Amino acid sequence: MPAHDVPTIEQSDTVRFDAHGVDPIPAAARDSTPWQQFWIWSGANIAPINWVLGALGITLGLSLLETLAVVAVGNLAGCAVFGLFNMMGHRTGVNQMVLGRAAFGRRGAVLPGLVQCLLTMGWVGVNTWVVLDLVLAVLRQLGVDGGTGLRYLVAAIIMLVQLGLALYGFYAIRTFEKYTVPATVLIMAVMTVLALGQAHLDWTTATATTPAAKITAVTQLLTAIGIGWGITWLPYSADYSRFVRPGASGKSVFWSTALGMYVPTVWLAALGACLAGAGGGSEPSTLVIGAFGVMAVPVLLLIMHGPVATNILNLYSCSLAALSIGVRAARWKVVLFAGVVASVMLGILINAESFAQAFDNWMVSILVWISPWASVILVDFFVLRRGRVDIPSLYGGPGAVSVNGRALLSLGLGLIAAWSWEYGVVPATQGPIARALGNTDFSWLSGAVVAGGLYYLLTRARKPGAVSIATAGETPVSGGK
Repeated sequence: MPAHDVPTIEQSDTVRFDAHGVDPIPAAARDSTPWQQFWIWSGANIAPINWVLGALGITLGLSLLETLAVVAVGNLAGCAVFGLFNMMGHRTGVNQMVLGRAAFGRRGAVLPGLVQCLLTMGWVGVNTWVVLDLVLAVLRQLGVDGGTGLRYLVAAIIMLVQLGLALYGFYAIRTFEKYTVPATVLIMAVMTVLALGQAHLDWTTATATTPAAKITAVTQLLTAIGIGWGITWLPYSADYSRFVRPGASGKSVFWSTALGMYVPTVWLAALGACLAGAGGGSEPSTLVIGAFGVMAVPVLLLIMHGPVATNILNLYSCSLAALSIGVRAARWKVVLFAGVVASVMLGILINAESFAQAFDNWMVSILVWISPWASVILVDFFVLRRGRVDIPSLYGGPGAVSVNGRALLSLGLGLIAAWSWEYGVVPATQGPIARALGNTDFSWLSGAVVAGGLYYLLTRARKPGAVSIATAGETPVSGGK
């Protein structure tokens, strides 16, 4: 690599406006390190919403020990796949939705890109609700209850902070996480010690006593948090790993991102399960206030960092997804539109009777499409192309494919397979196979196996023509966005 492309410490620490869209990131601008990627993904997952994930196991009827086992073992698989997706971005310098064009074609990738754009907006609503709930809980502890007006004021302030960081782009996100996550980790460690010191843990009591009920609960939790949590982040992964310096090893990118996802997810989910098992309920504010009482006031103010850190990723990736499908608008307009959609989602969650159940419905619905989509992407990139893709073709250069019918057919049948073995709370999300096999939920597995397996069988006789990797700094055809 030329000397002028070698990133320096000064470059790596610089906070500058991110003017990059969905073109490949030039080598000179790729100055992020694997360690910074670890902090980005840790920051996004050190959030109270992960307590809800752990508490969900208790809500579904599992014992504390069973919940911890599902969370710890399931995330080994989900986070490993997440690490592989980050390697794609590092190898190519291209964001995730544009990388999807290799499998689906430039126009065929529009539908997955549109879905990702909408889902990121929804996630902003989910995470903002958690922050709002915590802030209002803090204010009530201080004797302040401003009613509806205060609720809207707090929501507006939170949204403005998130929008500001997301508009500034990757470099601001990286720096924000780098300097705030270590302090948050320390606070979370203190909270964990305090919480477990006060909680009376019951390791074995479960309300799901019959084998059928227990299997149903295990598969639902496995879908929502065991494997499902890492899978839900797959459409984001390359958006950030594309900034990692080219000289970094693929293994370092894999481990930094996989562990950045695994450690906080399992840690906080385990804490949430412990608090819920000790009678703390499943709502985020209830869990915290019940465990820490008055001491929760200074702690909660810092814990709000987690959802904000998550939402700046959602808003940034939302703008990239919009550009990837051909939206011709300034990034700030896309972000503002995302804020409107997120506000609608926020209103739905505020009026939900149980956040845990509403969140489970949300998780189940998005995994139905992500698992078959991700399976097609994995087979195409790592199996058929052996990790090498012709980058200019992704932007309309020679060898570009408009629509890959094999990939879309595989995705469609994968969606059907995923829904068939899905068992959510809402009857519409309870597929025939799931009901026939004891109300089990293996939607993520059935969707992935059918979509990925079918795509391989349909394509193996005609491997993709592009087998060489292009330089990430090459200028693509201008009409590719």
